[in-house]
Amino acid sequence: MAVDIAVDYRPTEDEEFMNERQVEYFRRKLLAWKEDILKESLETLSNLQEESQNHPDLADRASSETDRSVELRARDRQRKLIAKIDAALARIEDGSYGYCEETGEPISVRRLDARPIATLSIEAQEAHERREKIYRDD
Repeated sequence: MAVDIAVDYRPTEDEEFMNERQVEYFRRKLLAWKEDILKESLETLSNLQEESQNHPDLADRASSETDRSVELRARDRQRKLIAKIDAALARIEDGSYGYCEETGEPISVRRLDARPIATLSIEAQEAHERREKIYRDD
């Protein structure tokens, strides 16, 4: 069911929400994002394997271990991001992509373009953050 869309196509609020072109646009955007993350992960793995050599100097070893730790934390965040991308792709498949999980209302196209894994509308996200802040401050 691939829909042909122009390379410079950008979804707008003037179109019918989640029409075939918009759905295809977001599907491609999510797949490209996932591919970029996976490429970076392979590069990191390669760098970590090269970097696993012993450093005779303690300062060099400590610096290398710190770099490795930071890199592994970043990769863990990206692994979680891939799971969110996969969940968004699944929502595209089941037809629920682009709709707020709390209200069922459409999430703005601008928000989805900026954050294609969004599951909440701006209003629902802000309410969620306010509730988090209230409980966190107690």
